[in-house]
Amino acid sequence: MTAQDAVTQALAWFDSGAFRDTLARRVAYATESQRDDRDAVLADYLSQEIAPPLAEMGFSLQWLDNPEAANRPFLIATRIEDPALPTLLCYGHGDVVTGDAEGWRDGLTPWALVEEGDRWYGRGTADNKGQHSINLAALAQVYTARGGKLGFNCKLLFEMGEEISSPGLAAICRSHREALRADLFIAADGPRMSADRPTLFLGSRGCVNFRLSVTPRERAYHSGNWGGVLSNPGTRLANAIAALVDARGALQVDALKPPALTPALRAILRELEAGGQPGDPAIDADWGEPGLTPAERLFGWNTLEVLSFLTGNPHQPMNAIPAQATAVCQLRFVVETDWTQLTHHLRAHLDAAGFPDVAVEVIRGTPATRLDPAHPLVEWALGIMQHASGKKPALLPNLGGSLPNEVFAEILGLPTLWIPHSYPACGQHAADEHLLKPVAREGLQIMVELLWALGEADNPLSLTQEVAP
Repeated sequence: MTAQDAVTQALAWFDSGAFRDTLARRVAYATESQRDDRDAVLADYLSQEIAPPLAEMGFSLQWLDNPEAANRPFLIATRIEDPALPTLLCYGHGDVVTGDAEGWRDGLTPWALVEEGDRWYGRGTADNKGQHSINLAALAQVYTARGGKLGFNCKLLFEMGEEISSPGLAAICRSHREALRADLFIAADGPRMSADRPTLFLGSRGCVNFRLSVTPRERAYHSGNWGGVLSNPGTRLANAIAALVDARGALQVDALKPPALTPALRAILRELEAGGQPGDPAIDADWGEPGLTPAERLFGWNTLEVLSFLTGNPHQPMNAIPAQATAVCQLRFVVETDWTQLTHHLRAHLDAAGFPDVAVEVIRGTPATRLDPAHPLVEWALGIMQHASGKKPALLPNLGGSLPNEVFAEILGLPTLWIPHSYPACGQHAADEHLLKPVAREGLQIMVELLWALGEADNPLSLTQEVAP
């Protein structure tokens, strides 16, 4: 059997409705990791939906308790066909964000797959049940087409807490580093660049949330009696934020900016257009770092966002100077940003700008990652994606958002390739979440061709020693 035979067989299976039925069954599990009353459902999803098809392909299964979040378990599945063959590590998460049933339009519900035209609606269809179901289906199709083998070794790591920032994932990867040892990492999460363009991204921007606060006194005071002689914390904080990011959204803290974009990176980003697709918001062309294109600002630069700002009582304002003002802000950043020293850099910048009264508190953060776009695996994957789809794929040096890629790239030391099967307007984390049927079908075709090529004698892992951890 050839790669084309395997693809033909896989697409016939998809067109029969078998994939839709599988996805519908998985969507019905209300795997909301934020809720304490979903513990049994989260465990059932792994044991009833993920484990059985892997066991049928001869994977050994290892169940792991979460060392940091009770009842948010992990599963490691392993199939070793020959130690001399390359080993692929895959990843997926079965948990979803809160269903938000009241926010869905009439006729839709988070926990039942509803088909309308080319759209399959339901919570998790895009993030991440639909995406990991495509990859699992591709594995099964290659396994069947090759007569009960893959042609490579394969390991899968599934978690049930990604939507609560993946507690325990790093610890599991550290303590089970040998069990997860591989040559290459491939997974699906996040959106494509657009619905009609297959996409490969090589990492993600990092993200650090921090709180700024001004508390000049213990209680509020009448604004008529004391206005003009007591500092207003809301005014102080607003001006402090303006010292960090200007009125056009450009970051003002030089120590938190990345190095200038290289010519090679600019060449890659020149091929990309941010937004412009149905359902996308209109791009503000003059927002952000001057001199950069929208794609360069989104994928190659750092942004400081104000997520919330609170002073006084916004629901019932009083004629009083508030006692406190607080804002939660976020820095999205690319590799080579000195983000671990964020508190120091903000403190120095605010002090120099005349705001020593503004307190800085880091809430949480994750690193930025990016596989070198010149890595031989990148060209290999792009070539297969173009052959399978008949389209030139988009290459993103990193996703604009954040994923737990650092555990695979840094703790496990793997080259990481992410091939998403959703699109920007999919409703991820919102009401009316959906998966596009043509994108899912094309994603299956791409993954079957890619996995088939990985099992061939001339696979890129047999041609280079660079990818071995």
